[in-house]
Amino acid sequence: MNKLTLKDLDLNGKKVLMRVDFNVPLDDAGVIVDDARIRAALPSIHYILDQGGSVILMSHLGNPKGKMDSLSLGCVAKRLSTLLGKEVQMAPDVVGIEVEKRVVSLKKGDVLLLENLRFYEAEKKPEKDPSFAKVLSTYGEIYVNDAFGTMHRKHSSTYTITKYFPSAAAAGLLVEKEIKALSQLIEKPKRPFYAIMGGGKVSSKLGVIKELLKKVDKLFLGGGMVYTFYKAQNIPIGKSLIEEDMIEETRKILEEGKDKLIFPNDLIIADNFSNLANRKTVEAIKGIPDNWQGMDVGEKTLISWEQELKDASTIFWNGPLGVFEFSNFSNGTNQLAEYLSSLQATTIIGGGDSLAAINALGIGKMFTHLSTGGGASLEYIENGYLPAIDVLTDKN
Repeated sequence: MNKLTLKDLDLNGKKVLMRVDFNVPLDDAGVIVDDARIRAALPSIHYILDQGGSVILMSHLGNPKGKMDSLSLGCVAKRLSTLLGKEVQMAPDVVGIEVEKRVVSLKKGDVLLLENLRFYEAEKKPEKDPSFAKVLSTYGEIYVNDAFGTMHRKHSSTYTITKYFPSAAAAGLLVEKEIKALSQLIEKPKRPFYAIMGGGKVSSKLGVIKELLKKVDKLFLGGGMVYTFYKAQNIPIGKSLIEEDMIEETRKILEEGKDKLIFPNDLIIADNFSNLANRKTVEAIKGIPDNWQGMDVGEKTLISWEQELKDASTIFWNGPLGVFEFSNFSNGTNQLAEYLSSLQATTIIGGGDSLAAINALGIGKMFTHLSTGGGASLEYIENGYLPAIDVLTDKN
């Protein structure tokens, strides 16, 4: 990555405007369930403060329709204060006179968190108000993007804003780490290189599946997407998740990847979409009865896949193998996570629900790299670039 990075900059006495990804999951009471994304930003924040700078942080949280108290970043400011061991000031808004006053009064070592960027429509749609990014840019002398999970988006705070920092738009430490890890998969992965793709829809992962088939030695497919593949082979799928408009595309993939694709041997099915549903195991090749639906992979699949995966040198995994948010259908995802954590291979997790499962199990430290951006990691693997990285300042 031939882009300016945080460590290339003189930060002493400077106000650093940094885009971070604090889009953390909240429970019904508005309490943070998992603070991994906040922790991921700590190295860059500490570095700026240690170098004598002050930092203005900006992030989104959820997809609010206008200003919503339930999606305020106030809870994040409190958690970040605890993690940093110092007060994080919470701005009353994203723009306005009161925010400007807070920015002007910042001293060395101070941290200010702006309110939720998506309270303003112009964050996701810069064309709605081109001045939004310009106003944000006035808060800092240096711009840093450390929000890897948003770098596939052309938003005001990730993309448009960089034109106001032509010589001082840099990648943060997290982004640098992410690109280094994911570049291994694109350029020179140690072989055998295996990938595991799960999740609900073929359509959202079609491009990356095609690209991975060019690179991997084996590609394991699980999750809701496999039922479209089964349907394409005329295997009965009952009332399982299906994308009818993707059947022809999956047939092409089946032909292109016939020597590399590995599907589940058996499936755990249920008579309705509920954790308390009646369930049983069936052989995948025999299909699923009417009025039943696929919910997870079975034990034979896990045994078989573990045998296949044990000789891997590099493994990339994105997407759960079943409806892992239901405890009775989480075994496939959880057992795979536990198994991968025990291997000596380079193990890279492509964010999203796979990361959530690993964090819930408390085994994150057993993996080589946990990406903070599901969509961004997949897009980087598919295309080899991300829009918000391309617009950062080139190194001389």
